[in-house]
Amino acid sequence: MIEFTSHSTEETEQFAQRFAAQLKPGDIIACVGGMGMGKTAFARGLAQGLGLGDDVSSPTFALVHEYTQGSLPLYHFDMYRVNSFDELYSTGFFDYLELGGVLLIEWSENISGALPPNTITLTIQRVDNHTRHITIEGERF
Repeated sequence: MIEFTSHSTEETEQFAQRFAAQLKPGDIIACVGGMGMGKTAFARGLAQGLGLGDDVSSPTFALVHEYTQGSLPLYHFDMYRVNSFDELYSTGFFDYLELGGVLLIEWSENISGALPPNTITLTIQRVDNHTRHITIEGERF
């Protein structure tokens, strides 16, 4: 398990950037944390750490953003509005599992039954308005 306390958006991004060095093709990161916790900031840092040149934003209305301007792609999902297996299937999620990139899934609790057993869990909890406690758990962490 990896634990980190972030005191700003910038610290969250820097932590994610360092964490990215430990990722490999096919890794799946399931994010747990409410709105405004810093999941998109973590995604920005992750993309930077993976050497991706893309601008990162929340995929709230697109369901998935693909960041591919580097050697290891990042597929950033938002499953907030996914409430059934049919809806999950329509996102193309299962196809992305085969592409060899890193999947970062916001609101992963909505699809927990479809996540493989080797999924990495990223939990972000609010401590106060600026501080977040970040926990990363998985077979390698």
